[in-house]
Amino acid sequence: MLLQLAITWSTVSSLATGAGTLVLAIATFAAVRSSNRSALIAELALQEQRRPILVPSRIDDPEQTLNYADGHWVKVAGGYAAADAENGNVYLAISLRNVGNGIGVCQGWAVRAGMTLNSQVPVQMPDEEFHTQSRDLYIPGGDIGMWQAALRNPNDPLRAALVTAIEEESQITVELLYSDLTGRQRAITRFGLIPKPNRGRFTAMSRLWFLDIEGPRPATDELTNAIATIQHDLGLADSEPSGTPSS
Repeated sequence: MLLQLAITWSTVSSLATGAGTLVLAIATFAAVRSSNRSALIAELALQEQRRPILVPSRIDDPEQTLNYADGHWVKVAGGYAAADAENGNVYLAISLRNVGNGIGVCQGWAVRAGMTLNSQVPVQMPDEEFHTQSRDLYIPGGDIGMWQAALRNPNDPLRAALVTAIEEESQITVELLYSDLTGRQRAITRFGLIPKPNRGRFTAMSRLWFLDIEGPRPATDELTNAIATIQHDLGLADSEPSGTPSS
């Protein structure tokens, strides 16, 4: 009887020790997981403090004067852009405002003659269409800046198409690739350079893509599902068809 009691208490003691060890392990795992989550949140918060977002400057922002390496000069008012064709060369410029907190660094650009509708071209231009930014351009957080580029190769078919667009006063599409000051958090903003009689070219932003994380706007199918869910919650599913709103 005493032997059985000793064995029982020994077993109970072992089980209690094992249970205590398991509880300690679970608590340690939870603490480590919570710590990792807190570190991730802190890292994301720090990144957002350094993320640039380039959009057209405001109409009341001051005019900026820009020069090019070959001596060409342009003046760009707030909210506007410039597209000049001179001696076969094409000169482009956009007055920008950085509505993000971090310094924006222009890394590259792509351009097309004509209007680019988001409904028809919902993704950014291919990598091979982007030109490397040859001049360092920095746009402070919460302030204005500028972007400029030139096409001078007479055999470049893109240059010829842009000369025609400038002469015919048709729209031009520009996509800017930029990053934060460390070269990370890359993003692309799509701009439309819209001719306005006697005023130059009004600048309209149509799309923004983050290249490191999911962008501010979800994919089309996700947006459609989100609209359908909202309409269902509001009791509108039968009265209004769901779908992606036009841009």
